[in-house]
Amino acid sequence: MMVIFDLDGVLVDTAKFHYLAWKEVAREFGYVFSEIDNEAFKGVSRIDCMDMLCEMANLSLSKEGRERVLGRKNDIYLRMVEEDVHLLDGVLELLKDLKMAGVKMAVGSASKNVMFVLEKTGITDYFDAIVDGNMVTHAKPDPDVFVMAANMAGVECCECIVIEDAEAGVMAAKSAGMMVVPVALDGGFDSITDISANYLMGLIGTCVC
Repeated sequence: MMVIFDLDGVLVDTAKFHYLAWKEVAREFGYVFSEIDNEAFKGVSRIDCMDMLCEMANLSLSKEGRERVLGRKNDIYLRMVEEDVHLLDGVLELLKDLKMAGVKMAVGSASKNVMFVLEKTGITDYFDAIVDGNMVTHAKPDPDVFVMAANMAGVECCECIVIEDAEAGVMAAKSAGMMVVPVALDGGFDSITDISANYLMGLIGTCVC
């Protein structure tokens, strides 16, 4: 049995940094990137985000040009993380409670900066598996990231619960045959502070493989 966490917006308050970084690079092309635009970017790969930005801003960029923009966006994001990254309220308590109960945990994220963020916040050792965007060919909503996490930890997909704040992640988890606990989404919990280890273990007890 295992609980798999998304990273940005679930464990750490970094989702806003992705938004601000995309907003900055879009501004350099004369496009005003809005929070509504950003909703479509949540949980998907950087390549897909770049494709969407080109469509939104009517940009025609070569492969090399796109890579430069992605590099610029990542530099802005990492600078923000370096200056101000912290765990969301309730995260450390939940991780400790699950660890004490002997529940396996993993991170499954589209981000390529997962290890940097986990090490920066000091929670790397809580996880039995860590899968990031560098490790899979297909990003969410494809289930690869979650399936790989389950395989790495030696757990069946049907024994996993995924905590997600993005529709793409919810779709990925369901495609993998996993239970999903949505956060900051319609029909889900407002934040991770509303989720207890006892609640998750109760859900795990209902898993049927």
